[in-house]
Amino acid sequence: MANFDYIVVGAGSAGAVLAGRLSEDPNRKVLLVEAGARRKPLNVRIPAAFASQFKTKIDWAVHTEPEPHLDGRIIYHPRAKLVGGCSAMNAMIYIRGNAEDYDGWAKDGATGWSYDEVLPLFKRSECNSRGASTFHGADGPLHIEDPRNPNPLDEALLEGMVATGLARNPDFNGASQEGVGYYQVTHRKGERWTTADGYVRPAAKRANFTILAGAHVLGVRVRDGRAVGIEVEQGGRRTFHRAEREVVLSAGAFNTPQLLMLAGIGPADHLREHGIDVVVDNPNVGQNLMDHPLYVANYETTAAGTLAEAESPVQLVKYLGGRRGLLTSNVGEVGGFFHTRPGLAAPDMQLISGPAYFWDNGFQTHDKPAYALGLSLVGSQSKGSVRLRSSDPKAQVRATFNYFAETADMDAMVNGIEMVRAIADSGGLGRVTTKELHPGPAARTRADAEAEIRRNVIHTYHPSCTARIGSEADGVVDPELRVHGVAGLRVADASVFPTIPHGNTHAPAVLVGEKAAEMIRAEG
Repeated sequence: MANFDYIVVGAGSAGAVLAGRLSEDPNRKVLLVEAGARRKPLNVRIPAAFASQFKTKIDWAVHTEPEPHLDGRIIYHPRAKLVGGCSAMNAMIYIRGNAEDYDGWAKDGATGWSYDEVLPLFKRSECNSRGASTFHGADGPLHIEDPRNPNPLDEALLEGMVATGLARNPDFNGASQEGVGYYQVTHRKGERWTTADGYVRPAAKRANFTILAGAHVLGVRVRDGRAVGIEVEQGGRRTFHRAEREVVLSAGAFNTPQLLMLAGIGPADHLREHGIDVVVDNPNVGQNLMDHPLYVANYETTAAGTLAEAESPVQLVKYLGGRRGLLTSNVGEVGGFFHTRPGLAAPDMQLISGPAYFWDNGFQTHDKPAYALGLSLVGSQSKGSVRLRSSDPKAQVRATFNYFAETADMDAMVNGIEMVRAIADSGGLGRVTTKELHPGPAARTRADAEAEIRRNVIHTYHPSCTARIGSEADGVVDPELRVHGVAGLRVADASVFPTIPHGNTHAPAVLVGEKAAEMIRAEG
């Protein structure tokens, strides 16, 4: 048994941030526990290779239950299993969400989470290549850059978007989110930059910081209403680690509710079904699961220099020799945000576009140059749930997202398909576009498009909200991220979002880590 002041479970986009920040106080002993390895493989470092990590040994490879509104399809969800978590597997797009997200959270009871209150924490985390400004920081641990080698096709893609009436926007994280432009990415000099790079590596030099990698957390031990530590298995050996102050779960939208339920915190009837003693009857644990459905339209092109050439020896030499060339691409290089219908407080659709064919999570290939126009429904309203499959802590959870349970979500996605078709036909992009591959000529009517979406939609890899901030009646944690009904236990990851932000979820997860550290330190 080892004793620590704070134990953080999960070294992902939020957990690595939180543990690194807490260890800045030399008087506090911090343990960071991660089921995956510490080593950063080459395909993690190379931005364009992100999809090559899927279904490998560093992927939890979660699969949903048959989705009721997707013709019963089982949907694959990659989740990274290594220090850095999904910051080491995502497409590296740096988007905070819309200011309306945070103001809405605060209005609904998440005190302290308004946009004006969280903006300083976003800035604190940033080392932005554009320098410090009203909206950005330049001295933080998280490196954020403009694309190092923008693809020549990007300007044609943006020209097509602008020709349909969308305005240019140089900064989606600035004064306004709406419009189109280049995405900033979590890179440093053309290489992926993770929360492990920014927060864990510096912390590893501190005497008060311990990393336990390759260690599976079997459960949180709760005694007399207080979390006192965690049970861990590493290399076939089981150990207990005590937390003198707090245990913080940062295991993500799937595994955090799993650990809560295994500890007896969750829907009482469901826990009893699996022989788990009820500590806190909270039916909200594992509920409110949200994500952004993603449909990718693909088009053949006559443009030269697409990512179809990225794996050539020439490009590998360019990358290894100076972090240049096609392999520095995050694939989704350009895009933006627009409304699919009037009257919405924030744009409900995100375009994620790039000079590459992308289909079936990148597993499918195409024999000719192509580009993708991805539609991420960032205003999705449909909700699902996470439930235990068994009381075995190594068993995968049962997750159902209920994508398109809300009719408005499908209407928005079909409207989005009409928009990308207009983009592909417009401006300079229309002149280099030769064939629509997806949705394809068979999907001409709105009914056809809807059927195509149900057959082939995936998601934007953004599971969230399963341990949401709220009251004891509608949430799992309070605004300080303390678990209702149990002392010494918090949650700090994307599962605490009251609702899913309008955009990629990595930056908001980093925010949660920064915010949690600030609140814990304020308590002394």
